[in-house]
Amino acid sequence: MLDINKEIAKLNWNKEPRGLYEPIEYTLASGGKRLRPHLAIIAAEAVINGGLINSMDDVLPAALALEVFHNFTLMHDDVMDRATVRRGQETVHVKWNDNTAILSGDQMLIEAYKLLAQVPAPKLPQVLNWFNEMATGVCEGQQLDVDFEHMSQVGIDEYMKMIELKTSVLIAYAMRIGGYLAGAAPVQQEALYQYGLHIGLAFQIQDDILDVYGDPKTFGKAIGGDICANKKTALLITALEKADPETKAELLQWLMSSDQNEKKIAAVTDIYNRIGVRAECEVIMEQHTALALAQLDKLPQNDATESLRELAERLANRKS
Repeated sequence: MLDINKEIAKLNWNKEPRGLYEPIEYTLASGGKRLRPHLAIIAAEAVINGGLINSMDDVLPAALALEVFHNFTLMHDDVMDRATVRRGQETVHVKWNDNTAILSGDQMLIEAYKLLAQVPAPKLPQVLNWFNEMATGVCEGQQLDVDFEHMSQVGIDEYMKMIELKTSVLIAYAMRIGGYLAGAAPVQQEALYQYGLHIGLAFQIQDDILDVYGDPKTFGKAIGGDICANKKTALLITALEKADPETKAELLQWLMSSDQNEKKIAAVTDIYNRIGVRAECEVIMEQHTALALAQLDKLPQNDATESLRELAERLANRKS
């Protein structure tokens, strides 16, 4: 398989003005799971029975474009969320400033399309159409996330739709685009898409869980940030739906509190523990993992497909 980190390192950000390109270099060098480009490549390998070098070369520009696009969204998300740490290091708007994060993020989006333009010409129109659908979905999901901050009640179904748009469609389209560029049949393209969609949902639910119950040393960012920000997560929504009146009143009191510190995090976490929301959310995560795994039966059975099975199970049990 192509080493996506080596390919990302080959991208040239040693350009002027440095104030524009250095934050891009900083962001892409910070690591991360490289999940989206990895999935684009492994989807291609799954449908061409092990992966051919020429076909992988066709997939690489799109895989890189997906990773650059993903990091662009994170750079802007960190500004919107006022996040201070990403992957264990200062976010761009903290290390530089808001204007730099906005402008460098804009340039990352442009760079993503420049990479995408290197896709083989006959397949570029379809790939471009899917990439645009994906990008629109991410923006719509982000807006719903912002809207939820001002809504007193959000149901779990509404939340699942939001994370489908904000998180899952990027993973799903990475799979579909990778498979398409490798010659996947339409039924295989749809199976890859659905696998990515459900993996993305499971991934985000696990992210919600880790924000409360993870280890800061492995999670890469401060624990309890969602609680401090009163973010509508799977845990909070489930707690509000399942709590008895007395416990719900206690939880709402903490949500209205201006305390953004360890005391609030500890109190809300204790309420989650009493209600058992972690177990409830783990069930949802496991359901979507199972739905993702079921899609693999529609694909050729080879080493790449087996890697997708292992990935689904690993993501469900990840600590970071």
